[in-house]
Amino acid sequence: MANLNRREFIQRSVKAGLISTSALGAGWWLRDTTPPELEPSARALDGIPDFSRSPDDGPSMAIAKGTDRADMVRRTLGALGGVNRFVRPGDRVVVKVNAAFASPPAISATSHPDLVTAVVTACRDAGAADVVVTDNPINDPASCFRLTGIGPAAEAAGGRLVLPTADRFARVNLAGARLIRDWPVLVEPLAKADCLIGLAPLKDHHRSGASMTIKNWYGLLGGRRNVFHQDIHTIIAELAALVRPTLVILDAVTTMMHNGPTGGSISDLAQTGTLVAGIDPVAVDAAGANILGRPLNQLPHLQQAADAGLGTLDYQSLNPVDVP
Repeated sequence: MANLNRREFIQRSVKAGLISTSALGAGWWLRDTTPPELEPSARALDGIPDFSRSPDDGPSMAIAKGTDRADMVRRTLGALGGVNRFVRPGDRVVVKVNAAFASPPAISATSHPDLVTAVVTACRDAGAADVVVTDNPINDPASCFRLTGIGPAAEAAGGRLVLPTADRFARVNLAGARLIRDWPVLVEPLAKADCLIGLAPLKDHHRSGASMTIKNWYGLLGGRRNVFHQDIHTIIAELAALVRPTLVILDAVTTMMHNGPTGGSISDLAQTGTLVAGIDPVAVDAAGANILGRPLNQLPHLQQAADAGLGTLDYQSLNPVDVP
């Protein structure tokens, strides 16, 4: 190398760059893009119960309009048959929030503390013995829970904040999955729970098209989960099979229409004044896509989940209750 002149050095560098780029391109184009062979019965082999409730017990979805999240939670839960349909006296409840970023509530990148307060309070009023609020944020967990207001809101309402420490993860295999195989998942809070409620803000997402209730389960993954970004729709569809919640609530009171998932500007937001609650996350997310203005053909993960029998895209077929 010491004897190379400048021209030879540049030529060799360009060739090396072309070879590296070609290898990366080949890896991308040769990757397996077929959807996973998921079925409604696909379950994790370790630690994650099926928390879902039968639609025979009452309505499957309710949609409320307004701006007061506490009032909207009361109205949607009432329309679905009351909180006691989902939370029974003595139950141990896990509330999975989106606390991914150390950003204030006004940005709408994370679960709103008012929604957290309302849901934890409702669970406590129903007689829950324990209400755990948890997530595995991208940024420092303690800072995220504090700066988003989620941590203080949860604790003030009688909830218990559980941080994603290493001892709470276990390696999980999902039947029929291509990506969730021997992967660390935040299972410890779920393994001890009777009821699982997901709280997600509705927002744009530059990779998946939208971030809603199913994408919210991404926060249960540990490890270097950014490796899934190149196959984002498959991982979200697999999460729909991995996590079968009791109830999901999609917060579209203020929606991040652009520059998601982090946003950062009030100009990214729109006041859409809607809260969607239901027992079918695929249907709830289909309703969210409509609010966000995303055609379903731009959200392949929802189609994959529906094709696997994990829910319906035709949310109107569930006769959602429009809460006055």
